[in-house]
Amino acid sequence: MITRPNHVPERLGLLPASAMDPFLTDQLIAGEQVHGGVDLAKAVEPLSEDDARWVAEPLRELVEDAMFEFREDRTRADAWLAPRLHATLRLTRREAADKRLWNHLALAIAPDYVVWRHLSAATPGKPERRVAPERFRGPADRQCFSRLWWAAELFRNGPDYEPVETACGNQDLVHTVLRLDLIDHRPTAQAVIRLLKGGRITTGREINGLCVAISTAGATLTYDAIGPDEPKDPARIRDWVAGAESADPVSRYGLPQGPDEDPAPEGSVAALTAYFAELFETAPVRGRKNAD
Repeated sequence: MITRPNHVPERLGLLPASAMDPFLTDQLIAGEQVHGGVDLAKAVEPLSEDDARWVAEPLRELVEDAMFEFREDRTRADAWLAPRLHATLRLTRREAADKRLWNHLALAIAPDYVVWRHLSAATPGKPERRVAPERFRGPADRQCFSRLWWAAELFRNGPDYEPVETACGNQDLVHTVLRLDLIDHRPTAQAVIRLLKGGRITTGREINGLCVAISTAGATLTYDAIGPDEPKDPARIRDWVAGAESADPVSRYGLPQGPDEDPAPEGSVAALTAYFAELFETAPVRGRKNAD
């Protein structure tokens, strides 16, 4: 297994996907040898030196702690890292939508974590262990770090990251739900989490079936009519981002606090939880006896 690059930049930057090819070598993809890092820096667009958010050291410490803590079960690292990554790397959604930031974090700052977390297991049919390149530079629901940050952003309930732990503890949920535009509706996201926590949905097939049903129904029904959300105050996010300058390192044991926003309205979450539970009864779940 590879170790950290010899040269880890001190600050995050923006790395275009087109500049990554020479460094995504067969040796890196196989988890055998990491790049040196120095030449990679030539392709990076620097970010403001006046912004404390771009310091790389807190992110390096997080991934190193995750690799140590979850060395026996790497999939469990997602639920631990997602809220802490979000609380450490305080971004606006516009900033988080820039894939170049995640490209740089994955390839320049923490390629060893990407390999550690996503190196495939050897099987008789595929004995060669590999990391899919999309874990370094893929879409938001697949890239190693952006998937965790966006899961935390979409599933947090105001400042409470506890629903994020539940969401990221289920690989099927994160992979499926992050591709749904409807999950940006906060009461919808919290209702899905309640069904998962209550044991109403458990398997990957059930999660996929529920998501198909929610998406299909949502094409003709606006969920905000059943469970309306309150308008978000952009000033809360601006204050949270500005607070990165003086924020303490996130706790490794207790959950951090997210932006000081009001949680999703309880009545709306309860209404949608009940509605989705009914919707799930007729959802197309492969292998279920009452499924069509």
